[in-house]
Amino acid sequence: MVVIIPTYNERENLPRKVPLVLEQDPRIDVLVVDDNSPDGTGRLADEMAEAEPRIHVLHRSEKGGLGAAYLAGFRWGLDRGYDLLFEMDADISHPPDALPRLIEAAREHDVVIGSRYVDGRVNVLNWPLTRLFVSVFGSWYARTITRMPVRDATGGYNGWRRQVFETVDLEAVRSNGYAFQIELKFRAWANGFSLVEVPILFTERDTGESKMSKAIVREAVWRVWWLKLMQLFGRI
Repeated sequence: MVVIIPTYNERENLPRKVPLVLEQDPRIDVLVVDDNSPDGTGRLADEMAEAEPRIHVLHRSEKGGLGAAYLAGFRWGLDRGYDLLFEMDADISHPPDALPRLIEAAREHDVVIGSRYVDGRVNVLNWPLTRLFVSVFGSWYARTITRMPVRDATGGYNGWRRQVFETVDLEAVRSNGYAFQIELKFRAWANGFSLVEVPILFTERDTGESKMSKAIVREAVWRVWWLKLMQLFGRI
């Protein structure tokens, strides 16, 4: 299995995060997908890979968006025969110690979601209320329009069995940011794959800058309608 971590200016976070991921299970490899970070994150990732064979690095020439970075990572992992592929942020927000529970859930489900909003609770620490509102509302909005039975539709801590990506046309995915996470889950669900949410505790990053922007929010607002229309017309 491989954990895909996209990076852009995450030099301080990467040495903290990767060892915590690797120690969760000896079967885990890590792929760092770096978008030519000006702070030298890519060079640091190369140094870490030289010292640890379970770490791999994929360099991209420019900052092309979170969705594009993950798609590149998925293709890399599929080409190398990984059966289970995870998404995870470079900062400490996505807790590595939840990985064993996600891996166990993937034995019976095709898509496992590290969920902040399950069992009627909001498991988020240190987020400003405006950011929390955008996230909670965004997931409710996506669920209401698409009818997808997922409470944390926008979350980015997910695991995918390779069969999902062998069925879902990754070339057809057009979204980035929040919308990317919604679109992948929706395409998997629309194709009949099973999704399950595993509770996690999400903690706001303490180092580096969030990549959230108004453009990402705007994309999510209209993209869910596009997804629903594509499904109604038989395109998904």
